[in-house]
Amino acid sequence: MPVIQHGPRDKKRVALTFDADLTALMRKRLQHGKVKSYYNEPLITELRKHRVPATLFLTGMWMEQYPDRTRELAADPLFELGTHSYAHKGFTKHCYTLGTVPRAEMLADVRRAVVLLDQLDSHATRWFRFPGGCYDGTALHELAPAGVTAVGLDVPGADGFAKSPQRIVKQVMSQVQNGSIVVLHLHGGDNAPYTDEAITPIITGLRARGFEFVTVSQLMGG
Repeated sequence: MPVIQHGPRDKKRVALTFDADLTALMRKRLQHGKVKSYYNEPLITELRKHRVPATLFLTGMWMEQYPDRTRELAADPLFELGTHSYAHKGFTKHCYTLGTVPRAEMLADVRRAVVLLDQLDSHATRWFRFPGGCYDGTALHELAPAGVTAVGLDVPGADGFAKSPQRIVKQVMSQVQNGSIVVLHLHGGDNAPYTDEAITPIITGLRARGFEFVTVSQLMGG
């Protein structure tokens, strides 16, 4: 199973990617009213306002929670959608605090997310991102029959549990280079509360440096 970490380094292009996590614990927080939403709509509004294409990696549970939002994003030509597993559990042991998908269940987990995305997006990609970025040879072997391509990153946006938007902006701006794949988060809420505030300074700053924003498909397509 192939893994992409960045695109060609000879062009000033960068792919902004956003993961939409949802776990069983996050879903409980929604149900109990502790979090209003795990869809950061202001973030999407900013991307649309600045006409910035992006690749969005959605967990199966997020798609089940927000099917109409998934359809809406799929219908927007700015965005392309990929998968981010079904329940956002780790595909290796000790992947942060995510828990672990048993080896025998790895393929079914990813296929479940792919099927969900295909039902909601008529032109879904086969891009896939591992939860937490955690994978090893066993995970790659088990997922090979799923027909997905793993998309990693070379610029972690550090927006998860960030304390301010400035830290996110500094992190991204200090690391982006030609062909970079930046990972940020779409779910907002208490897990990624400042991504929408950081995105416009990132967009304007990178454009001022001459970077063009592209989807992962465009980045890898030449």
